[in-house]
Amino acid sequence: MEKRWVLQKEPNFDVLEELIEKVGVSRPVATILGQRKIENFEQAKSFFRPDLEKLHDPFEMKNMNAAVDRIEKAVANGENILVYGDYDVDGTTAVALVYEYLTKDYEQVGYYIPDRYKEGYGLSKTGIEFASDNSFTLIIALDCGIKAIEQIAFAKTEGIDVIVCDHHKPGDQLPEAIILNPKQKGCEYPFKELCGCGVGFKLIQALNHSRMLPYDEVLPALDMVLVAIGADIVPIVGENRILAHFGLKRLNENPRIGFKKLLELANKKHYLSVQDVVFTLAPRINAAGRIESGNQAVELLLARTEQQVDEISVLINEHNEKRKELDRQITAEALDIIENNQWLKNAKSTVVYNSNWHKGVVGIVASRLTETYYRPTIVLTESHGFAVGSARSVKGFNIYNAIDACSDLLHQFGGHDFAAGMTLPIENVDAFRAKFDEVVQEQISREQLVPSIEVATKIDFRDIYESERRGIPKFFRILKQIAPFGPENLNPNFLTERVRDRGSRILKDEHIKFQVFQEEYEDIVLDGIGFSLAEKFHIIQDGEFDIVYSLEENHWNGNVSLQMMVKDIKPSKPVL
Repeated sequence: MEKRWVLQKEPNFDVLEELIEKVGVSRPVATILGQRKIENFEQAKSFFRPDLEKLHDPFEMKNMNAAVDRIEKAVANGENILVYGDYDVDGTTAVALVYEYLTKDYEQVGYYIPDRYKEGYGLSKTGIEFASDNSFTLIIALDCGIKAIEQIAFAKTEGIDVIVCDHHKPGDQLPEAIILNPKQKGCEYPFKELCGCGVGFKLIQALNHSRMLPYDEVLPALDMVLVAIGADIVPIVGENRILAHFGLKRLNENPRIGFKKLLELANKKHYLSVQDVVFTLAPRINAAGRIESGNQAVELLLARTEQQVDEISVLINEHNEKRKELDRQITAEALDIIENNQWLKNAKSTVVYNSNWHKGVVGIVASRLTETYYRPTIVLTESHGFAVGSARSVKGFNIYNAIDACSDLLHQFGGHDFAAGMTLPIENVDAFRAKFDEVVQEQISREQLVPSIEVATKIDFRDIYESERRGIPKFFRILKQIAPFGPENLNPNFLTERVRDRGSRILKDEHIKFQVFQEEYEDIVLDGIGFSLAEKFHIIQDGEFDIVYSLEENHWNGNVSLQMMVKDIKPSKPVL
């Protein structure tokens, strides 16, 4: 599928001059900073030097005082506290984080992860019955609960109070609980984009402050917050960027033993980035809840000895291999359904259903289909007599609102602008497919159905190397300080025009290994890799071409070099 190259708007001249002169960066770097609303020396200083002291006061979050008071009352009265969380990465890390903190000096704490297949998402009646049967009188619900009105009402009848730590969009009605959610009405917390684990971190930060304990008591949790931030695809700006920065520092310098073991199994040895977290750690932690039980992920995160992690980590790695095989199989079946259904092929959305598909991987398959057809996508399977599934969107299209417009056909749903989950009667699937596509056709623009690559700025290879010709150049060393990269702080893409080949080749019939230069700077040759670009190899052979890429370090055999991660290539336009 052809992609649009969208050149981002340059900051105004005065901003560029200020950054070039006062911060001492090159024009391309000044452009990237200005595009991130960093416009003067003080803002640049704050951006390049994240500071834990800049984290917001947790007590600015609505109901935080009430949450802390209820936990301290439970501790003082010797109550049993149940830490309850969703089975994905955000939920399991949040459970491990709060459980780990509370059990430092209080033993009457347990944790509970619902069974994806028997109980489904979030607070369940089964989970509350477990709490009641085991004399828990306080549940701390993490990464779930904001829509659990009936379940929390049931908990009340069982004499159980609930603290909800959630980040999903609240509905019109809220459950009868102590709610910590920066998105709820009346909450003046300055940062709205925390993940569920991030809300859990604010809770232990508040408890720690209330107990007048040193900040060091909560810092070991930052590696888990980082992994949740990466896995849940929340914006890495503001408070999330500070948490991610120090979480990465901890993960690289002093990882908890469970993370260390998973990284060893994945053969990851070099300095880790958020992307490594997203593609290496997160899938393995997720695999536990997708294939068997999220409890295994929590056990791994809480483990303290090699003996504890050895068996669990191997099991989790095996679950991940099974998850990958299911992913491949179901994606192939879903693609076959679409290709053999003319209506689906021509629709503006994708809604596919198969009662035999594995519930644990439908979200991953939805992402795969979105990559292929680039349109809002929902993949459904059967569970307990209902159709259940996951939705993924394309850039700029709010899939939550589109699903909400079809809510009369649904049993329940929840999620974010770009991802959601839902349950509906099986007999409603066809009607839902038709109505959802109707809503998408009304709301989506033609441009949103064409994948785009955002380009920060045009540069020449000379801009990368300036006066240097080998090693890791200053330009890239500064770029690295813009990390951690993620939503709203993406690794910048560059456009270099009129590039020529100097020995590129096809790898495994799919990818291109680049070696390129510009005629006016023949002594600067850049290496790169372009995944799934082999079908465009003829462009390289036909003369000059334009190239869009990001820059990364390549670690190989103990050596570190700069390489381009090539996103797309197009023939250069003729010079008039």
